[in-house]
Amino acid sequence: MTFFDAGPVAATAGGKKSSTLHWLAHLGAFGVFSVSLVDATIIPLAIPGSTDLLLLWLISNGGSPYLLVGSGVAGSLIGGWTTWRLGKKGGEAALHRYVPKRQQQRVQGWSQKHPILVVFLPAILPPPIPLWPFLLAAGALGASWQRFLTAFGLGRLLRYSLVGWLAVTYGRHMVKLWAATLDKWSTPVLCIFLTLTAAGLAFSLWKLRRAKCAEDAGTSGEATTQNRSGATAA
Repeated sequence: MTFFDAGPVAATAGGKKSSTLHWLAHLGAFGVFSVSLVDATIIPLAIPGSTDLLLLWLISNGGSPYLLVGSGVAGSLIGGWTTWRLGKKGGEAALHRYVPKRQQQRVQGWSQKHPILVVFLPAILPPPIPLWPFLLAAGALGASWQRFLTAFGLGRLLRYSLVGWLAVTYGRHMVKLWAATLDKWSTPVLCIFLTLTAAGLAFSLWKLRRAKCAEDAGTSGEATTQNRSGATAA
């Protein structure tokens, strides 16, 4: 088994390998690493909890739970660190720029009162509990990277270990029941997933560019006002 191959793929009822399972299995640890990395950033995934679903599927089909869970935790730590770093660099202005207004007050208040707990709990709890706003707030409000990575890494380790245990204990029974059905819908499901992922990425990039343009416009407006004030005073 290689880093890109999670293991054997379960056979369908007719004795043929499911194309969906075959495609997912070849994502392997690299796929889990990549999805978990993006999941911990401000870029939205097409399907919430994609890392958990991918872990469940791959481990259920014979993938190494240690390799796959470890890859998920490693990807989450890197993605989470980039989000923390974005908050650290941008300060509270980053919260106002990226976090939706309806969440800003709650995220900032909880993060100030419980800076470590609000990183640990969202790392464990499943969707729709938001994750990245609290990672961003941790950096913006001054949490050290050592405490941040410890709390976030421990939370992700507990969550993905639980998913791995569920996959080893119960996953293979579900795969046998669903394999034939999912095989019929493999192409539509794959196309929808890729389309939604591309749309989410494009929207995030557009949102970042819009926020950057608004910031530049605000800075330019302040400079013009200062120049006019200076000219009037002169």
